[in-house]
Amino acid sequence: ATGGKEEASTAENNPSRVPQGKPGERSSVLYSAGQFFFEYLVVVSLKKTSDGRYEPKITYQFPKRENLLKGQKEEEERLLKAIPLFCFPDGNNWAPVTEFPSETFSFVLTNVDGSRKIGYCRRLLPSGRGVRLPEVFCIISCLGCFGLFSKILDEVEKRRQISMAVIYPFMQGLRESPFPAPGKTVTIKSFIPESGTELIELTRPVDAHLEHVEFQALLQRLSPQLILHIFASAVLERRLIFLAEGLSVLSQCIHAVAALLYPFTWAHTYIPVVPECLLDTVCCPTPFMVGIQMRYLEQVLDQPMEEALIVDLCKGKILRAVGDEEEILPIKLQNEMLMSLNRHNNNNNVHTSEQVNALVSEAFVQFFVRMVGHYTSHIKWSKNGSGAFQERAFCKAITSKTNRKFVKKFVKTNMFSLFIEEAEKSRIPQEGKR
Repeated sequence: ATGGKEEASTAENNPSRVPQGKPGERSSVLYSAGQFFFEYLVVVSLKKTSDGRYEPKITYQFPKRENLLKGQKEEEERLLKAIPLFCFPDGNNWAPVTEFPSETFSFVLTNVDGSRKIGYCRRLLPSGRGVRLPEVFCIISCLGCFGLFSKILDEVEKRRQISMAVIYPFMQGLRESPFPAPGKTVTIKSFIPESGTELIELTRPVDAHLEHVEFQALLQRLSPQLILHIFASAVLERRLIFLAEGLSVLSQCIHAVAALLYPFTWAHTYIPVVPECLLDTVCCPTPFMVGIQMRYLEQVLDQPMEEALIVDLCKGKILRAVGDEEEILPIKLQNEMLMSLNRHNNNNNVHTSEQVNALVSEAFVQFFVRMVGHYTSHIKWSKNGSGAFQERAFCKAITSKTNRKFVKKFVKTNMFSLFIEEAEKSRIPQEGKR
């Protein structure tokens, strides 16, 4: 792939393809602790072009990389070319302003080798007087932990109010610190002129698979019934388009939908905020999960699109559907999940966002455990230790007709195949079974 276009069209969120143990168990740490926190911090500013429009350009990059090998250099150039597009996905129609509410969002880029990088962005108005243009501070990292990076961006924003020079030592300190293990804290010393040395504590959530997620964002905008329709479409790997104006709303809600699939992972095109120049992504015949700003709704509806589920996150309703969303999931399990989601909705004020995450995730994990949790007993192991999944016997073992009907479709998905492929490789010797 060269340049931003191909890079973006395969942008996916796939924190880990390795299923650890049974679907009900928590996955092992997706990222090894002790890695660098981030690869780059870049500032993307809007520069006026000769025709009077504004184009996003990288105006600051830390660290500057020297002595890169040819392959690394090409990869870096590709990355640096794609970043501005995603920091200002809303086209070139900007005008200088005096006020601009700062916003936080993220995007995902997939490298040629399938590895992923996440861009954590804070878009803000530089301090000053009079009219000026917003700029974006973007941290590029291989690590998925939205809460942690939001806190880092708070610190960057605070320093930006003083001067750019104060950001550098803070980021240098961060770069020299190891990424903490789940539940652990790392403390960073940072000196600020006038106020002295500050200690900044960055704590990683205990449950690593939920650290990129805010389920509350979904529950606040969509009814539990709609969330289940969206989940049903995602489970069968259909095309999903989410609409909202705010970049943070789009990226939060899409990360949350992808996380509902845990312990499976969405393995297709995944672009939380689609830049204007890539709007034709919605014409893809293959599955995708994308977020589009509301201002492009007409443009999107005019495209020659295959069947897709189009969700309006502002009004909390579905604009276009295939029509069978209510019938995909077995009705008994659907009702149980509805009760579970309604319960969290009613106690919304009681729970912290971590508690909401754990409760919501549990309801969906339980769904998978009950549907396909018996997969381990249908892997036939040969003497040399390789496994072969017995699909027919696995489906046959399901006594409920409605459950079996669903599972027969689900086993045909890419996410199920990838999950089983890994399970066939990773035999954990079971006592007394050969």
